[in-house]
Amino acid sequence: MEKEKFIEIISTNKNLLYKICNSYCQNSSDRKDLEQEILMQLWKNIKNFDGRVKISTWIYKVALNTAISNYRKDCKRIDKPNEIDCSIFSLPDFEYDSELDEKIKILRKLINGLTKLDKALILLYLDSFKQKEISEILGISETNVATKISRIKTNLKEKFSNY
Repeated sequence: MEKEKFIEIISTNKNLLYKICNSYCQNSSDRKDLEQEILMQLWKNIKNFDGRVKISTWIYKVALNTAISNYRKDCKRIDKPNEIDCSIFSLPDFEYDSELDEKIKILRKLINGLTKLDKALILLYLDSFKQKEISEILGISETNVATKISRIKTNLKEKFSNY
């Protein structure tokens, strides 16, 4: 794939990548490391994209798997030679709104407290992915997706009401 086409795909899906990086890393240095790792995994594996699902679904799956794997390893990665200069893929820094609604802050805090699988599920759900797409991304059954989402929503509502 041409790097210009890849950059276009990444630019189109940058918000999705931002959400994953922000959800799995609390400080900006770790977010940048995760961002670079996700972009490298996408670049290395784009040739495997077969078009059976939407490109955004495929990107979400690669990004989530990379974030979860990165989280599990919890160590610094050794730099390896790259086929392409990673700096051209850097996502723009997201400017945080200092006046975010308090309810959104609470909800983010509650979501960050979920297990990694539950966090991935609810983020996909909030991004309006269908149960079938979530099932394909996470490798669990559609029934399991529906059950888990229902439980997560109930759990979040209960915790939210205690604030």
